[in-house]
Amino acid sequence: MRIEKKIICVRGAGDLATGVIQKLVRSGYQVYALEIERPTAIRRQVALSTAITEGHFKVEDIVAERVECTMRELERCWSCGHVPIVVDSEARSVYEIEPIAVIDGILAKKNLGTGHSMAPITIGLGPGFSAPEDVDAVIETVRGHSLGRLILAGKAKEDTGVPGEIGGRSQQRVLHAPREGTVKHLSGIGDWILEGEPIFKVDNTIVKAPFSGTLRGLIGENMYVKKGMKSADIDPRRLTPEEVYGISDKARCIGGAVLEACLYLAKEKSTS
Repeated sequence: MRIEKKIICVRGAGDLATGVIQKLVRSGYQVYALEIERPTAIRRQVALSTAITEGHFKVEDIVAERVECTMRELERCWSCGHVPIVVDSEARSVYEIEPIAVIDGILAKKNLGTGHSMAPITIGLGPGFSAPEDVDAVIETVRGHSLGRLILAGKAKEDTGVPGEIGGRSQQRVLHAPREGTVKHLSGIGDWILEGEPIFKVDNTIVKAPFSGTLRGLIGENMYVKKGMKSADIDPRRLTPEEVYGISDKARCIGGAVLEACLYLAKEKSTS
């Protein structure tokens, strides 16, 4: 295992994966991330995947830059102190770049192809993976006592499809596209929205706030969505700018767990 390379690939760069990327970068790893051509993160203000559409994007102290996936471009990006993000939904680049670890942070609730052949260390976030059959370790992503736990034998908890409760609100917090079509914004992330106020529309169908709260997430303008697609997130609390535009406690916890897993697995594999 060429641990001296210190290159780690993270599949996905949404809000939770961004917490992972920050932790790894701060710990001295050369990280690059893989994304799709049209990222669907709704917490765009804390997701490095936004760099795919904007070219560059900064979350806290981490700057992501969209680049072509060549070693020359990755090294140029790292020399600038940036995190390279490339469009590579099938993770084909890992066989050329040969990272020491591949972290699946897509959070698709199923395995989209991550396996042992990709790197000496493989880690999956959340449900959809089984250790050690699919990956070396699985990280628990459900809030509660086990959040961030390393699972070396078994699976993470199954997805319930019910968002965690905040301020007495759970399922109501997440708004879905009422129809297939193109999204237009009627409010902005960070706005305090009153119950009944419009948030976005899909073509001519307007989606209104089911209760008053802070608009915490909103899918990108002009995004083409399918009916039922997760499109916005309201928090019933009055959030501060730091809470809206900063990496979440959950993302930081998962990031720490991934760092622990990388170090633990590297130690175990070097002595086996």
